Amino acid sequence: MEYVSLGSTGTKVSRLCFGTWRFGKRSGGVVETGREAAHDLLDAAWDRGINFIDTANVYGDPNGTSEEYIGEWLEGRDRERFVIASKVYFPFDEDDPNGRGLGRKHVRAQIEGTLDRLGTDYLDVYYIHRWDDEVPIEETLATLDDLVEEGRVNHLGASTMAAWRLTKALWRSDVHDWERFEVTQPLFHAAYRDDVADYLDVCADQDLAVCPYSPLAGGFLTGKYERADPDDPRRVEGPDGSRATLDERFSDYYLSERGWHVLDAIRDVADEAGATPAQVALRWLIDQEAFTCVPIVGARTVEQLDENVGAVDVSLTDEGYERIGAARYAEEGRRWGH
Repeated sequence: MEYVSLGSTGTKVSRLCFGTWRFGKRSGGVVETGREAAHDLLDAAWDRGINFIDTANVYGDPNGTSEEYIGEWLEGRDRERFVIASKVYFPFDEDDPNGRGLGRKHVRAQIEGTLDRLGTDYLDVYYIHRWDDEVPIEETLATLDDLVEEGRVNHLGASTMAAWRLTKALWRSDVHDWERFEVTQPLFHAAYRDDVADYLDVCADQDLAVCPYSPLAGGFLTGKYERADPDDPRRVEGPDGSRATLDERFSDYYLSERGWHVLDAIRDVADEAGATPAQVALRWLIDQEAFTCVPIVGARTVEQLDENVGAVDVSLTDEGYERIGAARYAEEGRRWGH
């Protein structure tokens, strides 16, 4: 495993982060990853050198299940060997008017619950899961700064938001001498780069680490799907039990003319590199030069995790890397749709 500094911080993390959003998650009434499977996956991730674990207070059913699974697994292990990230924003208690958002009261309550479920005194990274239009960003940033001062959080992170909002938050932190965001977590993969270009430009300029969620486009870029209709990019054939068959939003998020062209390029480069499409798609992210990029992988099986970890040993040629990026555009320079 390779390790890299997390943006401009002194914290070293593995080149891949292990994501746990499936822990305790129910799809169609079925738990995707139960307690025993979760612990097996955490064992496998650690055995393969992954020291960076990502979760959130609302992962699992009920909320907090993912953090509980991780906390149980951490018990008896050396907490200092791990870099653990969690998040706050989404409703934790639907019946509580203060049970959501980024107000001081909710953030304070959620950090207590998160630390308790994880069985730790501090988080390495605490993300705001989204931007809260109802709470002044100054209130949120001041509260987060206090958490850093108190030793409950080491570094702050921001997930999906508009580039101007990220810039505003960084500026406010600078003006007030508050702890700033050092880590970001946008939706970003080989077929979805131009859409977040402004956001990524801010990250590059400010030396923020980028930890993309869904780096394989929900599994689409693994190559396990085939196009079912040459005239309709949203029609797909895939294995039973795959995300395309479980998640109604899959086609809206990941199926597009652009996506199929990028997947074709990834498949070609993978054949040349002696790797799998998933490994090439992850390596393309790891090889970003403008900023530190640490993809979050959410493997459901140890076999999938092994394939993901194999990306660390893959080498892309400059030509292969550029070919994948260029696949987003038609010959005349027009970007393929969606």
